[in-house]
Amino acid sequence: MTIEIYAFPPSPRAFKVMAVANHLGLDWTMRMLDLTKGEQRKPEYVALNPNMRMPTLKDGDYVLWESDAILQYLAGKKPQSGLLPTDETGRLNVTRWQFWDACHWDPACAIYLFENFVKPVIIKSGEPDQAALAKGAELFHRAAKVLDDQLKRNKYVAGDQLTVADFSIAAPLNYTEAARLPLDSYAEITRWYGTMRALPAWQKTLAQCGMAPAAAA
Repeated sequence: MTIEIYAFPPSPRAFKVMAVANHLGLDWTMRMLDLTKGEQRKPEYVALNPNMRMPTLKDGDYVLWESDAILQYLAGKKPQSGLLPTDETGRLNVTRWQFWDACHWDPACAIYLFENFVKPVIIKSGEPDQAALAKGAELFHRAAKVLDDQLKRNKYVAGDQLTVADFSIAAPLNYTEAARLPLDSYAEITRWYGTMRALPAWQKTLAQCGMAPAAAA
């Protein structure tokens, strides 16, 4: 049975789910959910995800929301991929970094993305809020130092093997230029993101999202 993924492709949270599904070669179908048209508030979707957010996965009768949980579910479809280690220590290490993403990295990147890209380009609601960007800078640099130091010691976020943690954390970097993410002083993050962007599944997902696959971030 085909997995259904309800998503708004420009979103990094949708992107990472699509990219993992592509990387694993799973049979899946995207159900477009246009947030700009309020489709997340339709009763039939609210029945799937009461948060009225996306992405949401539907696999037969099973429904799952929250992007990082979806990544773990998809990885469990092909445990031999190594995207989610089967040993407890390895699995918790990956999960730890996904929690870190949700609590620290994603919120910091989201401020830049909203103020510098979504607000002026997508919803056309005015100029960036400089106070919000100042707060975003504080959060971003604190988190970026942690990530850059981790990547000085490891090829990937959780060690020497690609995992769902890498997909979780790298997705916002597709918007490095558009969101004006201040990555210039973080060489290891830049190196690692280049590795992620070069993945065939990443390139495929960029194309599905209407982003130029061959362009540099």
